[in-house]
Amino acid sequence: MCQNNDLEDVRQARQKWEEYAALQKERTANFMTVSSVPIGALYTPEDIKDTDYMRDLNFPGYYPYTRGVQSNMYRGRLWTMRQFSGFATAKESNERYKYLLSQGTTGLSVAFDMPTIMGYDSDHPRSFGEVGRVGVAIDSLDDMETLFRDIPLDRITTSMTINAPAAILLCLYIATAEKQGVASHKLGGTIQNDILKEYIAQKSWIFPPEPSLRLITDIFAFAGRHVPRWNTVSISGYHIREAGSTAVQELAFTLADGFAYVEAGIAAGLDVDTFAPRLSFFFNAHMDFFEEIAKYRAARRIWARRMKEKYGAKDERSLLLRFHTQTAGCSLTAQQPENNIIRTAFEGLSAVLGGTQSLHTNSMDEVLALPSEKAVRIALRTQQIIAEETGVVNTIDPLAGSYFVEALTNQMEAEAEKYFERIESLGGVLSAIDKGFFQQEIADAAYRYQQEIEKKERIIVGVNDYITEDNLAIELLKIDPRIEEEQRARVQKVRETRDNIVCANRLQALRTAAGTSDNLLPYILDAVKSYATEGEIIQILREVFGVYKEKPIF
Repeated sequence: MCQNNDLEDVRQARQKWEEYAALQKERTANFMTVSSVPIGALYTPEDIKDTDYMRDLNFPGYYPYTRGVQSNMYRGRLWTMRQFSGFATAKESNERYKYLLSQGTTGLSVAFDMPTIMGYDSDHPRSFGEVGRVGVAIDSLDDMETLFRDIPLDRITTSMTINAPAAILLCLYIATAEKQGVASHKLGGTIQNDILKEYIAQKSWIFPPEPSLRLITDIFAFAGRHVPRWNTVSISGYHIREAGSTAVQELAFTLADGFAYVEAGIAAGLDVDTFAPRLSFFFNAHMDFFEEIAKYRAARRIWARRMKEKYGAKDERSLLLRFHTQTAGCSLTAQQPENNIIRTAFEGLSAVLGGTQSLHTNSMDEVLALPSEKAVRIALRTQQIIAEETGVVNTIDPLAGSYFVEALTNQMEAEAEKYFERIESLGGVLSAIDKGFFQQEIADAAYRYQQEIEKKERIIVGVNDYITEDNLAIELLKIDPRIEEEQRARVQKVRETRDNIVCANRLQALRTAAGTSDNLLPYILDAVKSYATEGEIIQILREVFGVYKEKPIF
């Protein structure tokens, strides 16, 4: 991006500057990112001398999409403002959704409770004490109908953070829409459905990897025909980062999972361009402002190049890395919780400057409890202030051309490619999971980060410095224990009042199909329409597929 003679002038001038700068005292000997990557004192054209604008950056909306996946980005439309929400029963969550929509949220994002995530009904013994605690309890179509009552599903997009039971929740959503008179081809939204990330980081798996991937490719094929506007997988780096990974590890491991899903789809006989356009991504926005922006820009470029050059995608939509961002839960602190408002604002700003398509901003109290109505309103207002008051949406990719940002983007890409090579040498993603590679890399990074905090090599305001004695009391959302009793009674009533002969026949048809190569989505959809519960469907699949047990890593 600079002529050779210009670079030589810069090189000579920089040498003189470095001699002068070396005489000045610096605050610390080690300047580094949140991921412990060393940061230079100054960046110049020398640091991006091999960057070719048209090859590596190009214009927004043009390959390799480093500068954004839309040609006009936020000058055309803002990102979707989602607030991850769900608690207690479907009735309480429905009221929260209506409140969020009234306050300017433009998309819904459903948080499920642990029994739903793990495939247990609310009246199962393993569910006791957990119903409605960290999200909403969904046992059957009856709950899903209540959750979206009076919310027009043809005019709102919904993201559902669910993985092992994702096929069931998608079918529940389709069936609920049909009850509203909305055809499935009009539905827009996302299921997370990223089971590989569960084995790597979040640990809420049910089935072994092979049948889990079968369910995912079944969803690819079914959604391509019946729910064409639906994002079938939200390939998630968020939970990898929350488990303690570095930014580069989040980038590399997330994209490696994405490539594994592409390969699984191709192996299942699907043309890459029939399902890849509906793959989306979900990244973490952590505290290191520039590192996060570089991560998003590098992710777009890597995905586009790999999809085109390795997987032969011809549909431009297959090359576009579209992503949702959530600010970092692991950066929130219980100490001085109002500081979390500031942290979230900077993290949200980095996501916008990095070109996100959708954003959730965490509430200040989420480290202590599910967010209160006041806290969630402040979090939403944070996005609205970024959009309406800061001016950052007025031009596209405003940090492009920054010597630092471009050098960091190139560095992130290069380091990710090294990880891809290591994963390939281990036999691919599934083999690397089995060998504990991802788990060990994340554990080592998390340990190093914690050591830096404990040694005060990294300052966390209010935690290991700038500490105050007074404890700020804030109002927290509390879940009434009676909620669990009500939900248990609700699911039991569903079993008593449904047509149990029809339900049993449809569950048996699912069991038979699970032992074949048939696409399971039509059978699951039939079952949920007969008010079969999630737990009943999952139990059948457990009996056919088995359950996953992680190998201990020492």
